[in-house]
Amino acid sequence: MKNVTHSFVFLAHWPSAGSFGLNTDILATNLINLTVVVGVLIFFGKGVLKDLLDNRKQRILSTIRNSEELRRGTLEQLEKARIRLQKVELEADEYRMNGYSEIEREKANLIKATSISLEQLEKSKNETLYFEKQRAMNQVRQRVFQQAVQGALGTLNSCLNTELHFRTIRANIGILGSMEWKR
Repeated sequence: MKNVTHSFVFLAHWPSAGSFGLNTDILATNLINLTVVVGVLIFFGKGVLKDLLDNRKQRILSTIRNSEELRRGTLEQLEKARIRLQKVELEADEYRMNGYSEIEREKANLIKATSISLEQLEKSKNETLYFEKQRAMNQVRQRVFQQAVQGALGTLNSCLNTELHFRTIRANIGILGSMEWKR
């Protein structure tokens, strides 16, 4: 790099031949070069740049139009969705209210059916208790009667002799015979 710089310095010491010379001021030459390059680019690139910008402008405008159409379509869909949502909410409220009233009706029917079942069970329980009480009383009566008969037979057997026994039988036969004549 140092050699390149020395060669430019060496060239700067050459004597100028006529009107052509080498300008060693880097800032001035860069500015002139940049101005020339920018001028050439503007002159020749003006048409290309204009075409590129026009194409870009048309694409942007087309995109904006498409976006507007999509926006309108989206707004219409949104409005339809809102209407459908309101309709569904109304139906949901109606189903909810019908459901609540149906639940209350079923609850009342269930309470009524349970109440009737409980009354029937209570009645059945009371009848069962009554029949069990009657059966127990009949069993007690039968035992008392059996014991009384056994006691009476025991007393009769111990007190009766054969002659008394025959007299009792004849008296009973006489009572039965008189009953037959009355009929």
